[in-house]
Amino acid sequence: MKITAPISRVEEISLLSDAGADEFYCSVVPESWTKKFRTSAVSRRAFGNLSSFDDLARAIVEAHRLGKKLHLVMNSQHYTGEQLICLLELATIFDSLKGDAIIVGDETLLALLGSHSFNFAIHVSSIASCRNSEAAKFHHELGADRIIFPRNMKIFEMEIMTIACPELEFESFVLNDGCVFEEGSCHTIHLPGKLGGAICLDNYQSIEQRVDGQSLTQQEQVAFRLNDEHYQSWVWYRFGNGFSMSQNGFPYGPCGLCAMPRLASAGVTSVKIAGRDASTARKIKSVEMVAQVRQKFEKSGVNCAKELARNMREQPEHCQEGYMCYYPEVRMKKSDKSIEQSNNVISVLNI
Repeated sequence: MKITAPISRVEEISLLSDAGADEFYCSVVPESWTKKFRTSAVSRRAFGNLSSFDDLARAIVEAHRLGKKLHLVMNSQHYTGEQLICLLELATIFDSLKGDAIIVGDETLLALLGSHSFNFAIHVSSIASCRNSEAAKFHHELGADRIIFPRNMKIFEMEIMTIACPELEFESFVLNDGCVFEEGSCHTIHLPGKLGGAICLDNYQSIEQRVDGQSLTQQEQVAFRLNDEHYQSWVWYRFGNGFSMSQNGFPYGPCGLCAMPRLASAGVTSVKIAGRDASTARKIKSVEMVAQVRQKFEKSGVNCAKELARNMREQPEHCQEGYMCYYPEVRMKKSDKSIEQSNNVISVLNI
C-alpha cells in the first residue's frame, strides 16, 4: 500500500519522501489562468498551489529522482469550455514534463483527457463521488486508471468495488481534512478564516417550535440543546480538532489509521493524506504516522497496528469519542448481528 502526500512547495518532496511518502500530488495555478478567469479554480484550492510551470517541472524531476511519482490536481466539479481548452494545454505541458497522473473531478475533462494519447494516468477525484462499481466502470470507459473514494465511503462498499473492477486502482483517505457535507455536492472553495473560512464552518442559530403551537417541554429543550452541542463537537473533530497537534507533534483530525490493514486487504492501492495548504511540519508528521502504522502492520500484524494507531497521539480518548473516524466501522464488534445484517442488505443494493 502506497502513501500519497500533498505538497505546495518543491522543497517538501524530499522531506516527505524521507518520512515515508511514495506519491505526491499538487496543483499549479498559472498566472495566465488567474488573469484570464480571475479565479484560482483549477483545483478548488485558493491557496497551497505551485506558482509556476517551472516549479511543476522541478517537482516532477525531484520526485522521479527519488523514485516517486507526482500527480497534478484539476478537480473542480465543472469548467467552462474556454477553461477546458486551457486545461488541455496544461495537461499537454504536464505530459511533456513526464508527469505521472492527473486527478480530475469533472467527467467532461476526464473524457477530454481520455480522448488524447497522453502518457500520464488519470485519477478520478473524490469530488466526482464515484460510489459504486457501475460508476467506476463508466469512469474507466472515459479513461480513468484510478478511483479516489469519497471521504464517507464504507469499507465494505470499497471491497465490492475493488472486486468488481480489478482493472482499476483505488485510493482512500487516511488522514486530515474532513468534510462536513458531501464534498461532491459542494461548490464552494476553502478560504482562510480571515476571508470567511469554509461555508460549512458557519455558526448557525436557530429557534425551535412545535407545530401545534405549544411551548417546548423541558425534555424537548434539553434534547435540542444536546443535539446542537454534539453537532458542534462533531464539526470540531471533522476540522482537525481545531487544526491542532498532539504534544508529541502528531496532527489531530479525521483519521483512518486503524482501518489501514483492512483497506490493504480490500485492495486499496494507496492511502491519501489530505491538506495541500497545511504547514510542512504537519505534512511531515502526517506521513510519519501513516508510515509507522504501515510498517507495524507489515511486521507485527493487524492488532499491533491498530494499537499503535490508537495510542500514537497519546490521547486515545479522541479515538474513543468516534468523531475523528473516517471509517468508524473498524470500531464495531463483529458480534453485532444487526450491523452485519444491515451491511449485507446495503451490499446487495450496491452491486
